[in-house]
Amino acid sequence: MAKIFVVGMGPGGLEDMTPRAREAIEKAELVVGYSAYIELIRDKFSNKTFISSAMMKEVERCKLVLEKALEGKSVALISSGDSGIYGMAGLMLEIVNQAEANIQVEVISGITAVSAAAAVLGAPLMHDFAIISLSDLMTPWALIEKRLKLAAEGDFVIGLYNPKSQKRTEYIGIARDIIQKHRGENTPVGLVWNVGRENEDYAITTLKEMLTFPIDMFTVVIIGNTNTYVQNGKMITPRGYKVEL
Repeated sequence: MAKIFVVGMGPGGLEDMTPRAREAIEKAELVVGYSAYIELIRDKFSNKTFISSAMMKEVERCKLVLEKALEGKSVALISSGDSGIYGMAGLMLEIVNQAEANIQVEVISGITAVSAAAAVLGAPLMHDFAIISLSDLMTPWALIEKRLKLAAEGDFVIGLYNPKSQKRTEYIGIARDIIQKHRGENTPVGLVWNVGRENEDYAITTLKEMLTFPIDMFTVVIIGNTNTYVQNGKMITPRGYKVEL
């Protein structure tokens, strides 16, 4: 039966993939995705036919998925993390709608990088938080700066995706400076590298010292709010419960 599954496969490891995500990939006749994500799961679903493509080929990828579905195939389009959070779900739905195609699309959620990273760090997301990507490929940098400023003013815990690339080396420093105008330099900051994948590692530092650590595209940065603290090696953002022992 022709159908499109848009699958959030989690951070990358099979242990962090939901049963629904695994079931959708198993049901699909064809699995399509960004080449780096395909390589994370290829050996785990060795009986599947895979089609991979490069970064920045998202529109072409979704058009291919629709083409294969219109041929009568069931297709799994994979995203890392959650398919509806910086993933492929929105674009796939837009393309199906614009084509006025009579194809069922099922969006399957997954564990997104910030929640996986938060679990590694302790409990930094226990209160209101904002996730901001520092990539300006799709969003003007001026708008990203505005969002950083307002999230910092609102005392949100702030998670940063795509903090630094080979070309975008300065944005993480600008982001840190914007946030530091609204909270103390000793605000806890968690850095998680390769979350859910081989060579996962993390560090807990401060807003002042965070730039002394290596940060790249595979780093998730979580900056605490004014109440976040570190105890016994874990970041904790209190929600407001009154604890009496």
